[in-house]
Amino acid sequence: MFEGRNASTHNILLGFIAGISTVMALALLFFLFWKKIIPFLKQPNTLKGKEYKSLKYDKTSLRCFKIEELERATQNFSQDCLLGSGAFGNVYKGTFELEGILAIKRPHSESFLSVEEFRNEVRLLSAAKHKNLVSLVGYCEQPERDGAKILVYEYVSNGSLLEYMMGNRRRCLTWKQRVNIAIGAGKGIAYLHEEVKPSIIHRDIKPSNILLGEDFEAKVSDFGLVKSGPTGDQSHVSSQIKGTPGYLDPAYCSSCHLTKFSDVYSFGVILLQLISARPAVDNAENPSNQHIIDWARPSIEKGSIEEIMDANLFCESEPCNMKVMLKMGQLGMRCVAQEPKHRPTMTQVCKELEQALFSDDNFRNKDSETLSQSFVSIDGVGLEKFHVDMDSFSFKSTNLRCLENNSISIDIDKNNLRRIQ
Repeated sequence: MFEGRNASTHNILLGFIAGISTVMALALLFFLFWKKIIPFLKQPNTLKGKEYKSLKYDKTSLRCFKIEELERATQNFSQDCLLGSGAFGNVYKGTFELEGILAIKRPHSESFLSVEEFRNEVRLLSAAKHKNLVSLVGYCEQPERDGAKILVYEYVSNGSLLEYMMGNRRRCLTWKQRVNIAIGAGKGIAYLHEEVKPSIIHRDIKPSNILLGEDFEAKVSDFGLVKSGPTGDQSHVSSQIKGTPGYLDPAYCSSCHLTKFSDVYSFGVILLQLISARPAVDNAENPSNQHIIDWARPSIEKGSIEEIMDANLFCESEPCNMKVMLKMGQLGMRCVAQEPKHRPTMTQVCKELEQALFSDDNFRNKDSETLSQSFVSIDGVGLEKFHVDMDSFSFKSTNLRCLENNSISIDIDKNNLRRIQ
């Protein structure tokens, strides 16, 4: 009888333990489901797993857009919203209720070789924040919608530097704006090279990828070819050759060794273009496809910068500073030195341009003080200022672009011209 009671008690105890174990197991499963699985399922299809964690741990504030949102914002990617088009894809102007106007980069289907390449760009750009870089706002990756891989950037209002060089804009850039654009773009590239860890090499520095903001501040854009730079004791990274002809570093092309000085070479070409407003390779006028470097070198070496300057620079109300232009040309030639080790860093380029501009400002301040103190008087006749308006002046030269009008207007301030008694 006792044996039967013991067996019954033992079975009850086992049942109790089994019940407790079941409840605990269910509670654990519920906890895991609620805290781990549900949040995971709520993540975008895009960057789950390792890739998602890298973005999360970088403390990014990137927004994951749905394709339907982007379609509404761009009127279903209509031509009316098209901002620009290139080999990599199209950029559209999108209008959102909360974010306002943004730029939506929709690559061609074959532009990203893989999802990993797309995610790599998102990862790299999420860590890069600088006033001279176009900010990445968010992304869209929906495999079920024809493999949609779209990047959403801040909208930059004044278009690209290329548009001004080609004369597609009504206004021309002043000499000082050109120097400031060079400094701003240079600082953005220097940030990628020296402040982001690991460093980032852009690989496609060219005028169409330098955008101009509301106050004509430069913002480097289009990071589709970015690549992480060398780390540790590495002097370079081996890479398949990618970039734009005319801006590609010959040393990189011959060795497949990519360094930050490959970007410096491309930037040197842009400095020469800021001075001359010419294409990197002129295949229209010269059948030999003369490169801007070979075309500009003789004039820069002998210090005759005026021979290669854009004619519009001679027509400003404020005279162009030839010394600063020559300095920018000389820097451009140093940036395109054949040996990468002989090229300056982007930080050095920016510093030298800033010093040249600072010297000009100091000179002009002293000069204006001298002029304000000078007053010519002949027999009681005060001769005040004559204003010469040269905005529509035109030069006719084989080396300088001609402007539309040929006129010089002289305005005389009659109120300040006292009558001879």
